[in-house]
Amino acid sequence: MNQAWLDELSEFIRIPSISADSERAGEVQQAGEWVCDFVRGAGGEAELRDWDGHPLALGEISADGNGATPTVICYGHFDVQPPAPLELWESDPFEATVRDGRLYARGAADDKGQLYMLLKAAAELKARNALPVNLRICCDGEEETGGHSIVDFLAADERGGDACVIFDAAMLKRDVPLFCLSTRGLIYFHIRIRTGSRDLHSGVFGGASLNALHALVQTLDAVLAKDGRLPEPLRAGIAPPTEEELGAWAELTPGAEELAGQGARPMDTKAAEEFYLRTFAEPSLDVNGIEGGSSQLQKTVLPVEAHANLSIRLAPGQDPQQIDAEIERLLRETAPEGAELEITRLSSSPAGLVDPESPVVQLGLDAFERVVGTRPLLVRSGGTLPIVPALADKGIPTILTGFALPDSNIHSPNENLLAEYLPLGVRAAAELYRSFGSLEPGK
Repeated sequence: MNQAWLDELSEFIRIPSISADSERAGEVQQAGEWVCDFVRGAGGEAELRDWDGHPLALGEISADGNGATPTVICYGHFDVQPPAPLELWESDPFEATVRDGRLYARGAADDKGQLYMLLKAAAELKARNALPVNLRICCDGEEETGGHSIVDFLAADERGGDACVIFDAAMLKRDVPLFCLSTRGLIYFHIRIRTGSRDLHSGVFGGASLNALHALVQTLDAVLAKDGRLPEPLRAGIAPPTEEELGAWAELTPGAEELAGQGARPMDTKAAEEFYLRTFAEPSLDVNGIEGGSSQLQKTVLPVEAHANLSIRLAPGQDPQQIDAEIERLLRETAPEGAELEITRLSSSPAGLVDPESPVVQLGLDAFERVVGTRPLLVRSGGTLPIVPALADKGIPTILTGFALPDSNIHSPNENLLAEYLPLGVRAAAELYRSFGSLEPGK
């Protein structure tokens, strides 16, 4: 590993920019300033802008040469997870330590180390007067707390870009990179059912009066999956995977192994076989919690009130407003007569999808294959990452990839990055920028 690069990254890592800790707000700002200083040192311009109380590091490194030039957005986050429990770390979480071929530190893989790859590649190209794209730096300091400052910024941004690059993900295994083409959306609800004015004696009224827990279970059944598929109204708009995507998924760890590795039990007989289809490209609905009556005390009552939290992950292509309305309709139609049903939407985020046939994706695949030696597999994410649909709404194709490994301990003690992947990531990012130089601006 290049010692000068390690020293530079170590300065960044040394800043304990823990966004979940309000007492570390100054350090989060400091980490954002570090990004801005780096961009300026690379010959660019940058500023740390306050966006509704959250810092955004915004800047640009201009292309070398004349004429129309593509613009590429570089996104990463400069905040990190808390390091606790500290006793499980084998070295100081905020002092980058190399041992056994790995770089250990909080943020080594998520996301300071990977953001550094993108920034350093630009600096290296700029130093040789060989940067073929205008590189826009758009980084935030609240990704680890689920914030939306960067999403709101992109929504308001009128300039846009021809491509976006995000290094904030992992490989399938060593030297097998992945390109994530989509994220699922999310709608989260709170459900409340009331069936009378007070709890009742189950001996006197049982079998004659509504039980709020029974009513809740009956109501929820209307939106639960049957044979691994949600009711058709909740599947409207799904964008099916391409043959190329399905072929890539077949090379991933078998679904049975993924489930067993987490101590999970399959939902049904086809769950393991359809693991990636269900978690990448289908919507899924889960009851995240139920409350009512007492499951601890021996109380022979008919509960009058019951609550549930309910979330649905939206597949790419689905309209959150349409699915929201269908869920409410199904629940209200199924609730028993006499039950008072309240449905509150707590949060909502759309799914994001990048066209795998996009020139940006195809150029990216070729670039990675040249540098890493393996063509990336095309996958989707079952999780929700609001920046992906925000970029999709602007028509900006995105490369979401990364150099972490499954055992990089992201969000855990002894977070690490394979040391040899730091220069590899810099080379891959540089090759991406060179490849994107062939894009036609504004297309």
